[in-house]
Amino acid sequence: MDKIDVDKNVEKLIEEIRTTVNNFGNKVVVAFSGGMDSTAAALLCGEAIGKENVELVHVVYGPYTYSNSLEIVSDFAERFGFKITFVYNRQQEQIWKYGPSCNMCTRQVKMGSVLGYADGRLVVTGSNSSDTWGQTGLKLFNGMYAPLGDIGKVEIQKLLDYYGVRIRRIGEHALREGCKLKHLLKPMTNPNYHGKATAIANEMVLDYFPSGNEIANVKIAGPLSKNIAVVNVRPFREEVYALAKELEQIDVIDEVIVADRPLILDIIANPSIYRVENSRYWVEEGKLRPEFAVPIKVQWHESRNNKLRTFHVVEVREWTTYETEKDKYLKRPKNDSDTLSEIPCSCSMPSAIPLTHMR
Repeated sequence: MDKIDVDKNVEKLIEEIRTTVNNFGNKVVVAFSGGMDSTAAALLCGEAIGKENVELVHVVYGPYTYSNSLEIVSDFAERFGFKITFVYNRQQEQIWKYGPSCNMCTRQVKMGSVLGYADGRLVVTGSNSSDTWGQTGLKLFNGMYAPLGDIGKVEIQKLLDYYGVRIRRIGEHALREGCKLKHLLKPMTNPNYHGKATAIANEMVLDYFPSGNEIANVKIAGPLSKNIAVVNVRPFREEVYALAKELEQIDVIDEVIVADRPLILDIIANPSIYRVENSRYWVEEGKLRPEFAVPIKVQWHESRNNKLRTFHVVEVREWTTYETEKDKYLKRPKNDSDTLSEIPCSCSMPSAIPLTHMR
């Protein structure tokens, strides 16, 4: 889009928002993470119906929220004149008890919390054509409205450029950031053990590497009785070894692996994932590989534990045969987020489904 096209697109979106919101009382709540999608949605709503009619709501997940994310969203609200409210909810711990499930957390905890707080007001989301809601073709559903539903990431970035907004990063990923729990690669049956390790380690890695990161995280894997911390930093810096030594002193971390060479992940998975090629592919290519600083090879095993709803990384070890297998690894298809969002997956159901309101 050139400048004329962007101007026209903004005008069209603003008019659509104004018309839609007027049918719902002219006041909205924006589910606001501080990322590019919710930021664009907030700016458009503010221009369409007036900032006094727009309230940003940011869900805080206790220790699983990065400390600097609160500063980022607060600074945005102050700079652009929006009211912001923080809603606290730790019910992720109940969902993660049965295995990693970011999409379920988004639907039930994040959106459920915002809908409950909105109390009948229309909830605006940053959902767009690159995510699972966008694939449904719905813009209005279940008290929620996705004004960006017809456009993708490239167009959203151009909207932000139009408004002169640069998104501040938490620091854990150059492209896609979230809460710390996405780095827990096993069920959280004990929040004071599994959850605590994830929360502390992923705050520490940003203390060491606050900016300039493509990737900066600490994955927590291993059997339920053992927390293995896998330190991922890219571009790689020698200070990662000092971080590893400090992590070894934490009472809820049993082993530390620095991702400085290719790794093998042994994963047990619910049969609905293990037996479905697309689901395994989504976990590997959509969730795991983009978050590791080194090449990884996944070895899948079917779970006999009927309580495991998704998957569990039970072991992490060096991929000693990488040099003889790397040609095959490097030839694997490269997929962007739009491609991955089109792949049906048992652990990635569309967001546009009835929600449980959490008050």
